[in-house]
Amino acid sequence: MLGKLSVVTVAALVGPPGLAAQDFLDQFSYEGLGLAGVGIDVGRVASDRLTSEWSFGVRVDYGMIAPRVRVMLGASYFKGELAPDEIAQFESSLERVVRDPTGDAVIDIGRITWANLAAMVDLQYLFAASERFTSYVGIGFGIHLRNGAGAAIDNTFVEDALDTVAAAASATLGIEVALTNLIHVMTEIRGGLSSELLLASARWGVLYRLPGGGS
Repeated sequence: MLGKLSVVTVAALVGPPGLAAQDFLDQFSYEGLGLAGVGIDVGRVASDRLTSEWSFGVRVDYGMIAPRVRVMLGASYFKGELAPDEIAQFESSLERVVRDPTGDAVIDIGRITWANLAAMVDLQYLFAASERFTSYVGIGFGIHLRNGAGAAIDNTFVEDALDTVAAAASATLGIEVALTNLIHVMTEIRGGLSSELLLASARWGVLYRLPGGGS
């Protein structure tokens, strides 16, 4: 009897199966979504295959989809050169297939650039420390459009191989400070993962918040 009473008591406290999950999902709503702010940012991007370069971007705050969770849309662009070790590896591969009886052939493919245009959707969880100071962490998903170019590869299958569209995922850690009610500045660190490239960047920007932004 005591055992049955304990089971009933636990069931009453925990609630029906799936209730906790349903409560969590109920926090998400489209009612808080709407244009809340627009901004620009600049940053330095490093990767595992390209030279470190400056990146420029735009972002749109599209409001709150859940308590403390906002939707941030963004796009950024940078163009880097393939790193020297990548170029050297390519040249070494070509040297191995070149017939060179005299041994004095020199292969120099020069510069190869890789441009990257990214479009992302981030979900950012906000930690409000004060009215004017907010830190946040986020995860993002999007696509990268890439274009390769170089005198030695133009109009070849190598250029075609570098012209790609790739899915991407990212993680963000940032700080946002309100200079005024409408003007906010931010700084963040972002890491990105996509096919063929690992990316990391430090970014700084300014965001203009629309009065009464969001729905």
